[in-house]
Amino acid sequence: QVQPVESGGGLVQAGGSLRLSCAASGRTLSSYTMAWFRQAPGKEREFVAGISWRSYGQIAYADSVKGRFTISRDNAKNLVYLQMNNLKPEDTAVYYCAARTGSRLALSPNEYDYWGQGTQVTVSS
Repeated sequence: QVQPVESGGGLVQAGGSLRLSCAASGRTLSSYTMAWFRQAPGKEREFVAGISWRSYGQIAYADSVKGRFTISRDNAKNLVYLQMNNLKPEDTAVYYCAARTGSRLALSPNEYDYWGQGTQVTVSS
C-alpha cells in the first residue's frame, strides 16, 4: 500500500502563492489516482483537485479554486504537486493528499483509500 506524505504548507498573505508536495512511501504513485482535499475548522472535508493515474490523465478542480490552483504529478519522482496562486483567506485549511486505486477520478473523500497526515495552509487578509 502507499502512504502519502504532504509538505509545503505555511502562512502566506492574501494574493500569495504556495506549492504543496505529496510524496509516497511504500509503493509508486503511478498506479494511483491522486487528489487534494482540504478541511477548515467546523467544516467537512472537501475536494480541491484530482488527477487520474496516468501522467496525462484526467484532471478536475473544485469551482472555488479553478484558475488559481494547478495539480500535477511526476511519476518518475513519485510526487504530486498542488500549485496554489492568488490565495484567499477562505483557502485556509488543512490540506490532505489522498490516493485511490484505479483510474477513475472520484470527488468524494469516501472513495480514497490512503491519506496523508495533512499540512496546514493559513492565508492572512
